Amino acid sequence: MPESLPPIHAAVIQATPVLFDREASIDKTCRLTAEAAAGGANLILFPEAFIPAYPRGLSFGAVVGSRSDAGRELWQLYWSASVDVPGPATRVLGEAARQAKAYLAIGVVERDTAFSRGTLYCTLLYFGPDGALLGKHRKLKPTGSERLIWGEGDGSTLAALDTALGRMGGLICWENYMPLARMSLYAQGVEIYLAPTADARPTWQATLQHIACEGRCFVLGCNQVVTRGDYPPGLPGGDELERQPQIMCRGGSAIYSPMGSCLAGPLWDREGILYAELDRGELVRGRFDFDVAGHYARPDVFQLTVNTRPSDPVAWRGAGPDLPAGSSLES
Repeated sequence: MPESLPPIHAAVIQATPVLFDREASIDKTCRLTAEAAAGGANLILFPEAFIPAYPRGLSFGAVVGSRSDAGRELWQLYWSASVDVPGPATRVLGEAARQAKAYLAIGVVERDTAFSRGTLYCTLLYFGPDGALLGKHRKLKPTGSERLIWGEGDGSTLAALDTALGRMGGLICWENYMPLARMSLYAQGVEIYLAPTADARPTWQATLQHIACEGRCFVLGCNQVVTRGDYPPGLPGGDELERQPQIMCRGGSAIYSPMGSCLAGPLWDREGILYAELDRGELVRGRFDFDVAGHYARPDVFQLTVNTRPSDPVAWRGAGPDLPAGSSLES
Protein backbone atom coordinates (compact mmCIF):
# COMPACT_ATOMS: atom_id res chain seq x y z
CA MET A 1 0.00 0.00 0.00
CA PRO A 2 1.24 3.54 -0.70
CA GLU A 3 2.48 5.55 2.26
CA SER A 4 -0.42 7.46 3.83
CA LEU A 5 0.14 11.22 3.58
CA PRO A 6 -2.26 13.57 5.40
CA PRO A 7 -4.06 15.98 3.06
CA ILE A 8 -3.34 19.69 3.05
CA HIS A 9 -6.36 21.97 3.39
CA ALA A 10 -5.23 25.14 1.62
CA ALA A 11 -6.87 28.55 1.60
CA VAL A 12 -5.90 31.46 -0.63
CA ILE A 13 -7.27 34.78 0.57
CA GLN A 14 -7.97 37.38 -2.08
CA ALA A 15 -8.66 40.59 -0.23
CA THR A 16 -8.12 44.34 -0.11
CA PRO A 17 -5.83 45.69 2.60
CA VAL A 18 -6.58 48.89 4.44
CA LEU A 19 -4.06 50.74 2.32
CA PHE A 20 -1.27 52.57 4.15
CA ASP A 21 -2.72 51.50 7.53
CA ARG A 22 -0.60 48.78 9.14
CA GLU A 23 -2.74 48.15 12.23
CA ALA A 24 -6.05 48.04 10.35
CA SER A 25 -4.54 45.71 7.72
CA ILE A 26 -3.25 43.43 10.49
CA ASP A 27 -6.70 43.39 12.10
CA LYS A 28 -8.22 42.38 8.77
CA THR A 29 -5.56 39.71 8.32
CA CYS A 30 -6.35 38.20 11.72
CA ARG A 31 -10.08 38.24 11.00
CA LEU A 32 -9.70 36.54 7.61
CA THR A 33 -7.20 34.03 9.01
CA ALA A 34 -9.76 32.97 11.61
CA GLU A 35 -12.43 32.71 8.90
CA ALA A 36 -10.21 30.50 6.73
CA ALA A 37 -9.38 28.28 9.70
CA ALA A 38 -13.08 27.93 10.49
CA GLY A 39 -13.44 26.74 6.89
CA GLY A 40 -10.99 23.93 7.63
CA ALA A 41 -7.74 25.44 6.31
CA ASN A 42 -4.39 24.42 7.81
CA LEU A 43 -2.42 26.45 5.23
CA ILE A 44 -3.38 30.08 4.55
CA LEU A 45 -1.83 32.44 2.00
CA PHE A 46 -2.27 36.22 1.64
CA PRO A 47 -1.14 38.41 -1.30
CA GLU A 48 2.07 40.28 -1.99
CA ALA A 49 2.61 43.46 0.06
CA PHE A 50 -0.72 42.99 1.85
CA ILE A 51 0.61 44.98 4.82
CA PRO A 52 0.50 47.94 4.34
CA ALA A 53 -0.09 48.21 0.56
CA TYR A 54 1.07 47.53 -2.95
CA PRO A 55 1.14 51.21 -4.00
CA ARG A 56 -0.09 50.67 -7.53
CA GLY A 57 -0.46 53.84 -9.59
CA LEU A 58 1.74 56.05 -7.39
CA SER A 59 5.00 57.52 -8.70
CA PHE A 60 6.40 58.80 -5.38
CA GLY A 61 7.20 62.00 -7.27
CA ALA A 62 10.16 60.48 -9.09
CA VAL A 63 11.24 61.11 -12.66
CA VAL A 64 14.68 60.71 -14.14
CA GLY A 65 16.87 63.34 -12.51
CA SER A 66 14.58 64.57 -9.72
CA ARG A 67 12.30 63.71 -6.81
CA SER A 68 9.49 65.86 -5.42
CA ASP A 69 8.79 66.93 -1.84
CA ALA A 70 5.34 65.32 -2.03
CA GLY A 71 6.98 62.06 -3.13
CA ARG A 72 9.29 62.13 -0.11
CA GLU A 73 6.30 62.74 2.17
CA LEU A 74 4.50 59.77 0.59
CA TRP A 75 7.60 57.64 1.10
CA GLN A 76 7.70 58.63 4.78
CA LEU A 77 4.06 57.61 5.15
CA TYR A 78 4.72 54.27 3.43
CA TRP A 79 7.82 53.62 5.54
CA SER A 80 5.97 54.48 8.75
CA ALA A 81 3.22 51.96 7.94
CA SER A 82 5.64 49.13 7.09
CA VAL A 83 6.64 46.14 9.22
CA ASP A 84 9.66 45.39 11.43
CA VAL A 85 10.68 41.72 11.22
CA PRO A 86 10.60 40.56 13.93
CA GLY A 87 8.55 43.11 15.80
CA PRO A 88 5.11 43.89 17.23
CA ALA A 89 3.33 43.17 13.94
CA THR A 90 4.89 39.73 13.53
CA ARG A 91 3.94 38.84 17.09
CA VAL A 92 0.29 39.63 16.34
CA LEU A 93 0.41 37.68 13.06
CA GLY A 94 2.07 34.73 14.81
CA GLU A 95 -0.69 34.71 17.41
CA ALA A 96 -3.29 34.66 14.61
CA ALA A 97 -1.56 31.60 13.12
CA ARG A 98 -1.44 29.95 16.56
CA GLN A 99 -5.12 30.51 17.20
CA ALA A 100 -5.93 29.20 13.72
CA LYS A 101 -3.66 26.16 14.25
CA ALA A 102 -2.49 26.76 10.70
CA TYR A 103 0.55 27.70 8.66
CA LEU A 104 0.23 31.33 7.60
CA ALA A 105 2.15 33.02 4.78
CA ILE A 106 1.68 36.70 4.02
CA GLY A 107 3.30 39.41 1.93
CA VAL A 108 4.46 42.48 3.86
CA VAL A 109 6.60 45.52 3.20
CA GLU A 110 9.53 45.05 5.58
CA ARG A 111 11.64 47.83 7.08
CA ASP A 112 15.38 47.30 7.31
CA THR A 113 16.18 47.03 11.01
CA ALA A 114 19.73 45.71 10.68
CA PHE A 115 21.54 48.66 9.11
CA SER A 116 20.37 52.06 7.90
CA ARG A 117 16.61 51.66 8.48
CA GLY A 118 16.17 53.54 5.24
CA THR A 119 15.36 50.60 2.96
CA LEU A 120 12.13 48.67 2.46
CA TYR A 121 11.84 45.12 1.15
CA CYS A 122 8.95 43.25 -0.42
CA THR A 123 8.89 40.20 1.85
CA LEU A 124 6.99 36.93 2.27
CA LEU A 125 6.67 35.83 5.91
CA TYR A 126 6.03 32.27 7.10
CA PHE A 127 4.41 31.44 10.45
CA GLY A 128 3.87 28.01 11.98
CA PRO A 129 0.75 26.71 13.74
CA ASP A 130 2.54 27.28 17.04
CA GLY A 131 2.80 30.98 16.20
CA ALA A 132 6.55 30.94 15.50
CA LEU A 133 8.01 33.06 12.71
CA LEU A 134 9.55 30.25 10.63
CA GLY A 135 11.30 32.36 8.03
CA LYS A 136 11.06 35.04 5.41
CA HIS A 137 11.86 35.59 1.76
CA ARG A 138 12.85 38.99 0.43
CA LYS A 139 12.05 39.65 -3.22
CA LEU A 140 15.27 39.29 -5.21
CA LYS A 141 14.45 41.67 -8.04
CA PRO A 142 11.73 44.32 -7.81
CA THR A 143 10.21 45.07 -11.20
CA GLY A 144 10.21 48.43 -12.96
CA SER A 145 9.34 51.31 -10.65
CA GLU A 146 9.20 48.93 -7.68
CA ARG A 147 13.00 49.34 -7.65
CA LEU A 148 12.48 52.92 -6.47
CA ILE A 149 10.65 51.86 -3.30
CA TRP A 150 12.05 48.38 -2.51
CA GLY A 151 15.57 47.08 -2.13
CA GLU A 152 16.81 43.76 -3.50
CA GLY A 153 16.91 40.66 -1.33
CA ASP A 154 19.81 38.21 -1.38
CA GLY A 155 20.24 34.45 -1.55
CA SER A 156 20.13 34.02 2.22
CA THR A 157 16.31 34.03 2.14
CA LEU A 158 15.93 31.87 -0.95
CA ALA A 159 14.83 28.75 0.91
CA ALA A 160 12.18 26.06 1.11
CA LEU A 161 11.08 25.28 4.65
CA ASP A 162 10.53 21.83 6.13
CA THR A 163 7.05 21.71 7.64
CA ALA A 164 4.60 19.06 8.78
CA LEU A 165 2.70 19.67 5.54
CA GLY A 166 5.77 19.20 3.32
CA ARG A 167 8.50 21.37 1.84
CA MET A 168 7.11 24.91 1.49
CA GLY A 169 8.67 27.83 -0.35
CA GLY A 170 7.91 30.46 -2.91
CA LEU A 171 8.74 33.52 -4.96
CA ILE A 172 6.99 36.87 -5.21
CA CYS A 173 5.32 38.11 -8.41
CA TRP A 174 7.74 38.42 -11.35
CA GLU A 175 10.54 36.64 -9.50
CA ASN A 176 8.59 33.65 -10.78
CA TYR A 177 9.80 34.53 -14.28
CA MET A 178 13.40 33.94 -13.15
CA PRO A 179 14.18 30.32 -14.22
CA LEU A 180 17.22 29.99 -11.95
CA ALA A 181 15.31 31.21 -8.91
CA ARG A 182 12.65 28.60 -9.58
CA MET A 183 15.30 25.93 -10.04
CA SER A 184 16.83 26.79 -6.67
CA LEU A 185 13.48 25.95 -5.03
CA TYR A 186 12.95 22.81 -7.10
CA ALA A 187 16.39 21.57 -6.02
CA GLN A 188 15.30 22.00 -2.40
CA GLY A 189 12.37 19.68 -3.02
CA VAL A 190 9.63 22.31 -2.81
CA GLU A 191 6.20 20.68 -2.72
CA ILE A 192 3.96 23.60 -1.83
CA TYR A 193 4.97 26.56 -3.98
CA LEU A 194 3.57 29.94 -2.90
CA ALA A 195 3.29 32.70 -5.49
CA PRO A 196 1.80 35.88 -4.01
CA THR A 197 1.61 38.53 -6.70
CA ALA A 198 0.34 41.90 -7.89
CA ASP A 199 -0.11 40.65 -11.49
CA ALA A 200 -3.78 40.47 -12.43
CA ARG A 201 -3.31 39.75 -16.13
CA PRO A 202 -5.07 36.65 -17.47
CA THR A 203 -1.66 35.49 -18.72
CA TRP A 204 -0.53 35.09 -15.09
CA GLN A 205 -2.61 31.92 -14.96
CA ALA A 206 -0.33 30.39 -17.57
CA THR A 207 2.65 31.18 -15.34
CA LEU A 208 1.08 29.47 -12.32
CA GLN A 209 0.10 26.45 -14.39
CA HIS A 210 3.55 26.19 -15.96
CA ILE A 211 5.30 26.28 -12.57
CA ALA A 212 3.00 23.54 -11.29
CA CYS A 213 3.84 21.32 -14.28
CA GLU A 214 7.54 22.20 -14.29
CA GLY A 215 8.07 21.75 -10.55
CA ARG A 216 5.50 18.97 -10.14
CA CYS A 217 4.33 20.88 -7.07
CA PHE A 218 1.17 22.50 -5.80
CA VAL A 219 1.10 26.19 -6.69
CA LEU A 220 -0.92 28.72 -4.73
CA GLY A 221 -1.29 32.06 -6.48
CA CYS A 222 -2.69 34.95 -4.45
CA ASN A 223 -3.46 38.54 -5.42
CA GLN A 224 -5.25 41.57 -4.02
CA VAL A 225 -8.38 43.12 -5.44
CA VAL A 226 -8.14 46.92 -5.30
CA THR A 227 -10.16 49.85 -6.62
CA ARG A 228 -9.20 53.49 -6.84
CA GLY A 229 -11.65 54.24 -4.05
CA ASP A 230 -9.74 51.97 -1.66
CA TYR A 231 -6.92 54.51 -1.37
CA PRO A 232 -7.13 56.84 1.62
CA PRO A 233 -7.89 60.49 0.83
CA GLY A 234 -5.22 63.12 1.17
CA LEU A 235 -2.19 61.04 0.15
CA PRO A 236 0.73 63.30 -0.84
CA GLY A 237 0.75 63.24 -4.64
CA GLY A 238 -2.41 61.15 -4.61
CA ASP A 239 -4.07 63.31 -7.24
CA GLU A 240 -2.24 61.23 -9.87
CA LEU A 241 -4.57 58.34 -8.99
CA GLU A 242 -7.30 60.17 -10.88
CA ARG A 243 -5.66 58.93 -14.08
CA GLN A 244 -6.04 55.30 -12.98
CA PRO A 245 -8.99 53.05 -13.85
CA GLN A 246 -11.64 52.50 -11.18
CA ILE A 247 -10.68 48.82 -10.86
CA MET A 248 -6.92 48.84 -10.41
CA CYS A 249 -6.33 45.16 -9.61
CA ARG A 250 -8.80 42.40 -10.51
CA GLY A 251 -7.23 39.61 -8.48
CA GLY A 252 -7.00 36.26 -10.27
CA SER A 253 -6.02 34.09 -7.28
CA ALA A 254 -5.94 30.36 -8.02
CA ILE A 255 -4.60 26.97 -6.89
CA TYR A 256 -3.02 24.44 -9.28
CA SER A 257 -2.11 20.77 -8.90
CA PRO A 258 1.30 19.19 -9.72
CA MET A 259 -0.10 18.13 -13.10
CA GLY A 260 -1.37 21.63 -13.88
CA SER A 261 -5.05 21.13 -13.11
CA CYS A 262 -6.87 24.12 -11.64
CA LEU A 263 -8.15 23.11 -8.21
CA ALA A 264 -9.71 26.47 -7.31
CA GLY A 265 -10.28 29.78 -9.05
CA PRO A 266 -9.27 31.94 -10.69
CA LEU A 267 -11.25 34.50 -8.70
CA TRP A 268 -11.84 37.88 -10.32
CA ASP A 269 -13.10 41.31 -9.25
CA ARG A 270 -14.10 40.56 -5.66
CA GLU A 271 -12.76 39.57 -2.29
CA GLY A 272 -13.05 35.92 -1.35
CA ILE A 273 -11.37 32.79 -0.02
CA LEU A 274 -10.48 29.87 -2.28
CA TYR A 275 -10.24 26.43 -0.67
CA ALA A 276 -8.68 23.25 -2.01
CA GLU A 277 -7.68 19.89 -0.56
CA LEU A 278 -4.18 19.01 -1.73
CA ASP A 279 -3.52 15.27 -2.14
CA ARG A 280 0.18 14.85 -1.36
CA GLY A 281 0.18 11.59 -3.31
CA GLU A 282 -0.04 13.70 -6.47
CA LEU A 283 3.47 14.97 -5.75
CA VAL A 284 4.82 11.45 -6.00
CA ARG A 285 2.68 10.40 -8.95
CA GLY A 286 3.54 13.56 -10.87
CA ARG A 287 7.29 13.01 -10.59
CA PHE A 288 7.09 9.50 -12.02
CA ASP A 289 7.91 10.78 -15.50
CA PHE A 290 9.27 14.26 -14.79
CA ASP A 291 11.42 15.38 -11.85
CA VAL A 292 13.08 18.65 -12.80
CA ALA A 293 15.81 18.45 -10.15
CA GLY A 294 16.01 14.66 -10.16
CA HIS A 295 15.96 12.13 -12.97
CA TYR A 296 15.09 14.79 -15.56
CA ALA A 297 18.10 16.95 -14.68
CA ARG A 298 21.40 16.75 -16.53
CA PRO A 299 24.03 17.80 -13.96
CA ASP A 300 26.76 16.59 -16.31
CA VAL A 301 25.67 19.38 -18.69
CA PHE A 302 24.03 22.03 -16.48
CA GLN A 303 24.79 23.17 -12.93
CA LEU A 304 23.43 26.09 -10.93
CA THR A 305 25.44 27.86 -8.21
CA VAL A 306 23.40 29.73 -5.57
CA ASN A 307 25.07 32.17 -3.18
CA THR A 308 23.17 31.85 0.11
CA ARG A 309 25.44 34.15 2.16
CA PRO A 310 23.89 37.39 3.43
CA SER A 311 25.12 40.36 1.40
CA ASP A 312 25.78 42.75 4.28
CA PRO A 313 27.30 46.15 3.42
CA VAL A 314 29.64 46.10 6.44
CA ALA A 315 31.42 43.24 8.21
CA TRP A 316 32.89 44.35 11.54
CA ARG A 317 36.19 42.77 12.60
CA GLY A 318 37.22 42.53 16.22
CA ALA A 319 35.07 43.82 19.05
CA GLY A 320 33.31 46.36 16.86
CA PRO A 321 30.70 48.90 17.96
CA ASP A 322 27.33 48.06 19.50
CA LEU A 323 25.83 46.29 16.52
CA PRO A 324 22.21 46.51 15.44
CA ALA A 325 20.30 43.25 15.29
CA GLY A 326 21.12 41.28 12.16
CA SER A 327 24.54 42.81 11.49
CA SER A 328 27.61 40.70 10.80
CA LEU A 329 30.56 40.48 13.19
CA GLU A 330 33.72 38.72 12.10
CA SER A 331 36.26 37.91 14.80
